[in-house]
Amino acid sequence: FNPILHRIGHSPEIMSETAPLVKAVDMAKKYGDFIALHPLNVEVHSGEFFGVFGPNGAGKSTFIKLLTGQLKPSKGEIEVLGINAIKNPQKVKANIGIVPESESPPSYLTPVEFLQFVAKLRDLNEVDEKVEYWMEWFGLEDKRNTMCKDLSKGQRQKVMLASAFIHKPKLLFLDEPFANLDPIYQRKCREWLLSHVKQGGTIFLCSHVLEMAERMCNRMAIINDGKVLAAGTVRGLKQNVEETLEDVFIRLVGRSIGDVENLATDNESEEE
Repeated sequence: FNPILHRIGHSPEIMSETAPLVKAVDMAKKYGDFIALHPLNVEVHSGEFFGVFGPNGAGKSTFIKLLTGQLKPSKGEIEVLGINAIKNPQKVKANIGIVPESESPPSYLTPVEFLQFVAKLRDLNEVDEKVEYWMEWFGLEDKRNTMCKDLSKGQRQKVMLASAFIHKPKLLFLDEPFANLDPIYQRKCREWLLSHVKQGGTIFLCSHVLEMAERMCNRMAIINDGKVLAAGTVRGLKQNVEETLEDVFIRLVGRSIGDVENLATDNESEEE
């Protein structure tokens, strides 16, 4: 491992006297000789909308999987909501909301059945009312009796988002959450997420869509080849007032946003 730690702190405006909701120290992941994520420190405090941006294969999903207990780090310590994510990953998952990349709801459940299952698993009150609310919110009423395997990609993504939103978690992790949504629901979800943060929620987002950083994030990191290249506020990452966020990305990563998005589209086409 590169012995130099990449430190991702927190902005003074968001700084709190309370402990961070997410804290990783010397966190890294290695598969044999391949370093998926170089050692880094990160803190995310209550009320932040934190984004990690970079090309496909940059290490974003590894980053989020380590923090949410889906992967064990090769080294380092991880705490989420005061819980040791390495020793007690199930407790972490029980207390957060997660929308993983490229995950789908169970094939042989209907959207209603899956949301009812999630709500009961999380021991929510008024389960039927909450399920109906999110079915209507995502425009899925006419798909209530359709098996999830027969839904479109966008509809399956809506079900996954509804399952993460249904308990209004204090801390929400999103990995490419809008990949299959149409522009109307992208905007609707952006507005809900921003409102959730205003009401005290905290969000950790991974994406290759840099536009989301300017629209949504208090703070962001740009990552490539498993290394954090820069971190800070959107304004703070720019060298001057004329530099755009895309200019920052090209300067750091060496590829344009268009190249990154084309690569993502090609990868999605191959999966289909």
